[in-house]
Amino acid sequence: MAYVGRGVGQLSEVTNLDVMTFSDSAGPYNLREAGVAFVPPNAASLVIAIDGVIQSPNSFTISADTVTFDSTIAATSTNNFIYCLSTGLITVPGAGTVDTSQLADQAVTNAKVNNSAAVAYSKLNLTDGIVNADLNSSAAIANSKLANSSISINGSSVSLGGSLTGIGTETYPTVTGVTPSVITNAQTTVTVAGTNFVSVPTVQAINSTGAITSADSVSYTSATAVDATFTLPTDGLYYIRVENNDGLAARSSTAILNVSDEPAWVTASGSLGTFAGASALPTQTLTCTDATSFAIQSGTLTAGLTLNTGVGSATITGTQSAHSSAATDTFTVRATDAQGQTSDREFSISWSFTIGQGGQFN
Repeated sequence: MAYVGRGVGQLSEVTNLDVMTFSDSAGPYNLREAGVAFVPPNAASLVIAIDGVIQSPNSFTISADTVTFDSTIAATSTNNFIYCLSTGLITVPGAGTVDTSQLADQAVTNAKVNNSAAVAYSKLNLTDGIVNADLNSSAAIANSKLANSSISINGSSVSLGGSLTGIGTETYPTVTGVTPSVITNAQTTVTVAGTNFVSVPTVQAINSTGAITSADSVSYTSATAVDATFTLPTDGLYYIRVENNDGLAARSSTAILNVSDEPAWVTASGSLGTFAGASALPTQTLTCTDATSFAIQSGTLTAGLTLNTGVGSATITGTQSAHSSAATDTFTVRATDAQGQTSDREFSISWSFTIGQGGQFN
C-alpha cells in the first residue's frame, strides 16, 4: 500500500531538481523540482555540482526545502545540476488530519488483510489481540499484542522493537590548509593538510573564476598530508580539492592558496653613486613594483642616513656622520609585497672628501 506523506511516483528514482542561481552568499537557497518546493531526506542524498565540481555533503546543510553552504558562493558561479538520490519528503500530515475520505475506495480490501504474505487472521489473538481501541489509539502496538511477538523478513525472524545494523557510512576527506599559502607562477610544491586522505588522491586547484588546474604530481605522505606540485600561470586565489580513489572528495571551504608575483625591482643593483661626505645626500629613490614596504636586510646604512619606506618605492635621505675620509658603504634592501613575498637587492654608496673636509695633514 502507498506510504502516506511520500511521493510514491518517485520511489527508486533519481530526482533531477531545478538549478539554483547564486547571490554572493552562503544561502539559504531554495530547493525546487519544476518550481515546486522539494524536501530531501538528508544532505547525503543530494549531489550538487558547482562550476563543474561535485560538492561534499559536509560542505552544506539542509533545512526543509532549503540548502545553506558553509562558504559564500559567488554570483558568477554556475550550478550545473542537483540530483536527489532518494525520494523527496512531503509535508507530514498533522494529527487527526487523515480520515477515510482521504483514502481511495477499496484501497484496503479483505483480500489484503487475509493475504498470508501480510498479516493473517491466525496471527491475531482476537480475544486479547488488536482491537478497535488499539487501532484508534495514538499509542503504538506493543509486542504483546501480536501472537508470535515477531515478524519475518526474507525468511529471517526479526523481533519487533529491534534495530537495523550493518549499514555502512562513507568517509569523506577534508581540506584544512596549505603550506606555503602564497606561491608564484613558477612550478611549486605545496603541502595540503586535512584528514582521511587515501594514497594516492587527485589534487586540484580551483580559481575563484571556476577554472580547474590539476596538480602536476601528487606525493602521499599520510592520511593528513599530501604534497602537490602545481604550475599556475594565472594570479589569483584558489580553492584546493582532494578526491580519494573511491570518488569521495572535499574542497577547502575558502580559497586558501594565493598565486602572486614577487615584488620586481626597477632600480638596478650596485652603486648609487659617489657623494660629498660633508654634505647632505641628494635624495635617492629605490623603486620596486608591488612592494608595500622596504627595510635594510643586511649590511649597514651609514649613520646619519634614513631609509624612508613607502608603497612601490623608498627613499634614502640625510647627511652621513660616520666617515671623515673616502669610504664605501654596502647594504641590502628587502622589498615586501601585500602577500608577504620578498625580493632583496644590494646597493652601495661611496663618499669623497676634498682637502680640508676630512683627514689631518701635518
